[in-house]
Amino acid sequence: MGVASIPLILAVLLATGVPIAATLGLVTLYGLSARGIPLVSAIQSMFASLDSFSLMAVPFYILAGNIMQAGGISDRLVRLTNAMVGWLRGGLGAAAVLTSMIFACISGSSSATTAAVGATTIPAMAKKGYPKPFAASLVASSGELGAIIPPSLPMIIYGLVTNVSIGALFIAGIIPGLMIGGSLVALVFVWAAIRGFDHTVSVSPAEWARGVTRAFGDSILSLFMPVLILGGIYSGIFTPTEASVVAVAYGLFVSMAVYREISWREMSHVFIRSALTSAGILLIVAVAAAFGFVLTINRIPHQVGQWIASVAQDPVSFLILVNVLLLVVGMFLETLAAIVILAPILAPVAVSYGISPIHFGIVMIVNLAIGMLTPPIGVNLFIASEVAGLKIEKMIRALLVFIAVLITNLALISYLPILSTILL
Repeated sequence: MGVASIPLILAVLLATGVPIAATLGLVTLYGLSARGIPLVSAIQSMFASLDSFSLMAVPFYILAGNIMQAGGISDRLVRLTNAMVGWLRGGLGAAAVLTSMIFACISGSSSATTAAVGATTIPAMAKKGYPKPFAASLVASSGELGAIIPPSLPMIIYGLVTNVSIGALFIAGIIPGLMIGGSLVALVFVWAAIRGFDHTVSVSPAEWARGVTRAFGDSILSLFMPVLILGGIYSGIFTPTEASVVAVAYGLFVSMAVYREISWREMSHVFIRSALTSAGILLIVAVAAAFGFVLTINRIPHQVGQWIASVAQDPVSFLILVNVLLLVVGMFLETLAAIVILAPILAPVAVSYGISPIHFGIVMIVNLAIGMLTPPIGVNLFIASEVAGLKIEKMIRALLVFIAVLITNLALISYLPILSTILL
């Protein structure tokens, strides 16, 4: 067996449930041995990949998201959005989507968004007559906005492995994120009207204004967080990495000094949970860098590019092929792992077809974010099902409708590059 067996070994290890980091590490060692290259080069590649200022944003955004969840920030955002649209039929579901969009502006994580928003909104929706499978599927679907609306951990990783501006990716994700969020809100309103759930109590304009004003006053410090982070990034006051540190500092101040909903003892658990999550992600990034070195020396990206060129004759057919590939890959690989493995291979091929690497990055991230809803690896799906107390198979029928909406958005984003590039 030679280097040609690398894809086969990779597929077998993944299919048998070997952890991603271990799989990539074993394949890397095999690939180096097959070429007679000293194994120490794998260690060198791993350390070199972690020696990145931009990569420091990963643990800080994870920590910021966990602080928000534990410190009462996410609960206040839910109350505000519910005060704004909760009086409409389907308003509570719309509030869940809007909260996810705001939370995504701070956490950068899809799973964190799903967990934080779902813990509050799924039980509330069930009390208002929403079918639990619908409520859980809605939260899982809107949670993917954490990967699309900036700041986004997948965008940071994509920018690092493809040498694309992370700030430009953040800007490019704004319109697709708003479009997806808007389509989910529209779906909730239509479905609620057809099925007749979410019975509402009419409120006068004065009552609505008082409720919104009260909720806004209670959550104004929470709302200032995304303004501070995104405003600082886009105005050039600080970089995306520095913004992650600002998010942590501001979240600690608001949660502990103002809201006082979390103690230092509870914070220790937040730090430990964030450290464990960060360690797992960074280990995958490091090992994937060594794996990428093996792919490069064996000219596998070049061979993949040649194969795609022989099948896809134009950008349209290339994007169809890639979207189908990524939808399948997203079912079996975690988003960040898929990006570090496939982005260095596919992005140069996309450029050869005249596709902007920034546009392709948004297509790739939106596509893989759908994988967070699909078994067997769908992280958002498992989080939402656990919060709702449902078996996954009971969510499938409702989930298929949301996936259809998301794939429609993916097609528009893929073939209308102006949606990603107009703000650049």
